[in-house]
Amino acid sequence: MDQFLTTWHEAAMTTAGLFWMALWAFGFGYLISSMIQVFVTRERMKQTMGQEGPKAIGLGTFFGFLSSSCSFAALATTRSLFAKGAGFVASLAFLLASTNLVVELGIIIAVFLGWQFVVGEYVGGILLILITWLIVRLTGAFGLVKKARERAREMEGSDDDSEVPDWKKLIKSREGWRKVAQRYVMEWGMVWKDVTVGFTVAGIIAAFVPREFFETLFIGAGEEDPAFWQVLAQSVVGPVAAFFTFIGSMGNIPLAAVLYSNGVAFAGIMAFIFSDLVVLPVLRIQAKYYGWPMALYIAGVFLIALVATALLLHYAFAGLGMMPDSTGGQSVTDREFFKVDYTLFLNLAFLALSAVFLWWKGKTAGFGNPVGGDMTEKVLFGLAVIAYLWLAGGLVIAPLLGA
Repeated sequence: MDQFLTTWHEAAMTTAGLFWMALWAFGFGYLISSMIQVFVTRERMKQTMGQEGPKAIGLGTFFGFLSSSCSFAALATTRSLFAKGAGFVASLAFLLASTNLVVELGIIIAVFLGWQFVVGEYVGGILLILITWLIVRLTGAFGLVKKARERAREMEGSDDDSEVPDWKKLIKSREGWRKVAQRYVMEWGMVWKDVTVGFTVAGIIAAFVPREFFETLFIGAGEEDPAFWQVLAQSVVGPVAAFFTFIGSMGNIPLAAVLYSNGVAFAGIMAFIFSDLVVLPVLRIQAKYYGWPMALYIAGVFLIALVATALLLHYAFAGLGMMPDSTGGQSVTDREFFKVDYTLFLNLAFLALSAVFLWWKGKTAGFGNPVGGDMTEKVLFGLAVIAYLWLAGGLVIAPLLGA
């Protein structure tokens, strides 16, 4: 019993710590998304990202790099760009770049995994975009783009650009920032249940599931020179492992280090890291934005692209003599989450901003139904409530009972 209480507390602390690491990134991403939705007109976006050629895709990649954020926030920003008229592939390029070509992600990868994985992350991010572009060109997105854009525009609100004031005037006005505050709170309202459940499950798995479980998922792990089929199997299993531990790329890096220290191949690790956009919480949000057919199509494209990218990186690094040696990894549950560093100050800043925006929206527009209308949202709401009870018990009750 004492062991269970100790592990329960560890799981709750891990969940809280991982969310603390990602909090400022959530706030930053949703702030950018809200500003795009309010200040950027559809016509202006069409002029920059409205085509599917190299220039538009390059711009999407560049804008994604500038607005680097966690997966959930990047999804909201991508929907905004797509609804405003950005090209489909350019929008996907933005999404992939904002979750893979990320400075802070590279720093964490360097700390936990080494420079080879940093190079793999950035080179792989470009490869993901190029392979995604190729797949979409070959399939034509099966004619789903038009309907998906219409659905995304419905979620953006007003469809009449003539009613939107000039962005230079709007960005200087109180009304413009009131709209930003309203959108910011609405974005949080759309995904808070998914985020709560996802982070809680990640903490539970990190604390209760032994490392051996993950090792058995990757065929050929620990072998010095695995066969091609074993490398391929590990590249496919990477997204499966990420599905069960999903908290976004930033939180998955310590888990990736654990897997690698136990002999998982370079390709399997890279596939695991790249898989933050092909898991259930992301799929649900994509379905909410574009409908299930497009959500499943995007997930399928990303899955094929990330497996191909992981294999290309693995054998390219092997051919160049750059394949990293296993150096060991730090367990997620052993990480020191709460300390005085840049994360603390950024989190305090975005907590203050969120409080102001929440107060402003409540005062001027009120709040909607936090539960949601359909059955799926109601089930998620119930799971989120259970998650909060679990976390409260693990943080407060478990230490008291185990004392």
